Amino acid sequence: MKLDRRGWLMAASVAAIAVVAGAGWSVWRRRGKGMSVDDEFWASGFDTPTGARLELAPMRGRPLVLNFWATWCPPCVREMPALDRFAREFAPLGWQVVGLAADNAQPVREFLAHTPVSYAIGLTGFAGVELSQRLGNLSGGLPFTLLFGRDGAVLQRRMGETSYEQLAQWAKAIG
Repeated sequence: MKLDRRGWLMAASVAAIAVVAGAGWSVWRRRGKGMSVDDEFWASGFDTPTGARLELAPMRGRPLVLNFWATWCPPCVREMPALDRFAREFAPLGWQVVGLAADNAQPVREFLAHTPVSYAIGLTGFAGVELSQRLGNLSGGLPFTLLFGRDGAVLQRRMGETSYEQLAQWAKAIG
């Protein structure tokens, strides 16, 4: 098949768009890995469903799985047993898990009364979506999970439901 001048220009345009899109995708995928998080983040604290305070500062220096979730989010609820299993099995290896609920206190308390978890839960309200966006959640959707290394940098992030196998794979990859 022969292309005329217009056909060549069209093909070149499509190729250029594909290259730019591919480069953009590559940058987006790498953006979360090794991303530094400022001291303001680590100085953050959140109320818990029990009324206590959950401070992030003491968690710095140990690997951390941070999960943004809500009681009204079906994939968030489905992944909680996997997060809980990971928290219990990897705690002896120094791992921490924190769930930040982009929800109000009362629904979270009621939910946890029926579905308790062994890991720490903090309350962010809808400000949690903004916080998750600052941490690389481009769409602002839930659930959103991050893996922080011992140095406090984001090593992995995942939009959507995660699994125990995924979390264990992340943990084994960084040791």
